[in-house]
Amino acid sequence: MDLHLKNLFGRFQEQFGSGPGLGPGSGTCLMKVEGINPASIKSIFRAAAALYRTDPWKRLRPGHLFGIRVGKDSDWSSKKQLFPCVQFIGGDGGDLGFIMFRSENNARRMTGSRETIRVPNVEVLRVTFELESIIFPSNQRMIRSLALEASGTDRFPAIDVARCMSSGELQFRNPTLEELRFVYAFMKAISLVHPLLQQDKEAGPKWSRLMCFEPFIETVDVQWPPEMAKGYDLVAVTVSHPPGQAYEEKTSSTASSTPTKYTEPPKEDVFVDMKMTSTVGLRQCALCDKDVNGDQSLSCGQCCAVIYCSPVCQKQHWKETHKSLCSLYKAMMEREEELAMKIFSFPCSVDQPCKWLESLGIHQKGMWRRKCSCYSHCPFGLLPVKGGLWDSWGGLDDAEYPHDSPFHNHLREGRSSPILLSSWSEYYNLRSLSLSSPVADILSHALTVYYIITTLSISSKNLLLKGKEVILHYLGPEGELDWIPAFAEIGHLLNGLGNIQIVMVGPEVPTNLSGTTSGISSRVRVNLVRGFYQEEATYLPPPHVVVALNCGLECYASWTGALDLIKSMGIPAFFTDQCEISCANAKQVLRGAGLHITHPVTPNPFRSPVRYHCPSNNLPSYGNGFVLGVNT
Repeated sequence: MDLHLKNLFGRFQEQFGSGPGLGPGSGTCLMKVEGINPASIKSIFRAAAALYRTDPWKRLRPGHLFGIRVGKDSDWSSKKQLFPCVQFIGGDGGDLGFIMFRSENNARRMTGSRETIRVPNVEVLRVTFELESIIFPSNQRMIRSLALEASGTDRFPAIDVARCMSSGELQFRNPTLEELRFVYAFMKAISLVHPLLQQDKEAGPKWSRLMCFEPFIETVDVQWPPEMAKGYDLVAVTVSHPPGQAYEEKTSSTASSTPTKYTEPPKEDVFVDMKMTSTVGLRQCALCDKDVNGDQSLSCGQCCAVIYCSPVCQKQHWKETHKSLCSLYKAMMEREEELAMKIFSFPCSVDQPCKWLESLGIHQKGMWRRKCSCYSHCPFGLLPVKGGLWDSWGGLDDAEYPHDSPFHNHLREGRSSPILLSSWSEYYNLRSLSLSSPVADILSHALTVYYIITTLSISSKNLLLKGKEVILHYLGPEGELDWIPAFAEIGHLLNGLGNIQIVMVGPEVPTNLSGTTSGISSRVRVNLVRGFYQEEATYLPPPHVVVALNCGLECYASWTGALDLIKSMGIPAFFTDQCEISCANAKQVLRGAGLHITHPVTPNPFRSPVRYHCPSNNLPSYGNGFVLGVNT
């Protein structure tokens, strides 16, 4: 009897839910939506399946509200965002899906502690993932006739629009085609960005079971399927948590442009000339490029980011460009604490590279010679090499550099497998390195490559897990040409499974090294090729992934041809840069080349822990500080 009741109750839960949600669906069949076609329905089901695979319900609860912005307000017939607030339901039981609200206020009114509250005259769009066995016959016929993709093994999305009546009942209607476009863009974007939420362990009451996240805002480009496009292929979708972030929408922006994030704008043009107390030597005025001593330079009094030589330049720059960007710079400056890596005990701020290297006893030694200008006369890749690995690492103590030795006793399910890393602390513990060791500053390039092929690029990771070779095209190497010994660490981290061929291509490769191959370990080969990528790619083995570290896309016109080639190949490509403003510029360059960002700008866990100071601003700047990707 108990077993019978348990089964009966389980079937009741499946059909009617037991927690947050609005109860049984209306059975809306998308085939009845005016103007829709089968291709659009297939695209919606594919997007839903992709979202389901990322399992947002593992961490997200109804109390986690998200602000959503799809394109510009003028893109929609109502001249405003259709559903600017979203919550996920089902993580604690009940309907599994998400609810989209017309406003944040509506979302908060309908969100109860244990259930969804039916507020009269409030309309919501909901998507629930229902078992195939209990969906309405009309939907079952549609699924079979169109061969629609399932979410998981046996669930399919049910989409309807519900209005709560004063009687407490629900009134349903079919979603419009425009509303379905909005849902599609949201599902594509949220599946990319929700894994990036970082838990904030200090926020919220300690007794609460609700996980708190750090404030978050990110914009990604979503590509419309051909049947949904309306004159443009891409749309910028911005996701924020908590909702209510402000944006500035420029009337001159294009249909696929990214809204500009900003904090409360200045109410008046107030100029506060702050004297710099930094020990940095020479700085550079952001307006006139004049060199100025650090202790005599001024910075914007509101964002504290931009450097000037005089109040005259500051005021002129404010009128010309800085006024519209000041709050964005301020938001970037506020990430300084988050980006700093406090686990290390060596000095992690560099004002004058030579003095920093001298303080560590590695100035003009080994691979560190590329970290200051003392050897700038020597071409990249041609630094004289004296001895072995100890000399390459500048004579550091044994506990301060990685030895050329494999990792033992690292098996997954009884067999060798690449070691997956997510932070410097994990790597230093793995190698038993002292946290006083500065090797992370050089290893950042090698471990960023390893992080990309084992974590960010799923196709490369799968090849390695099958014991196959990954071919990686590495664009624009400079100092890395003298840090080749550091890339041998990738071979040890592969841990006996798979191989990687790194083809370094760029105009800084010395002529006498072009065409050479270095087997720096049994599992890593490095080929050097001199020239521009777009001109040499025909002669290279086809890549599985392309990387460009500290790329500076906006600085070099030669990137145009390389990006055109990356677009035509459709190969996953990842880029890093030192600060967020450089990444923002890189996104514009990539969009201009017809590429859309499929891996949003995120802090790179293997960025250099050493903060460098840009001449004309104080923005947090780290080697390989942020990573973004296209075609992923």
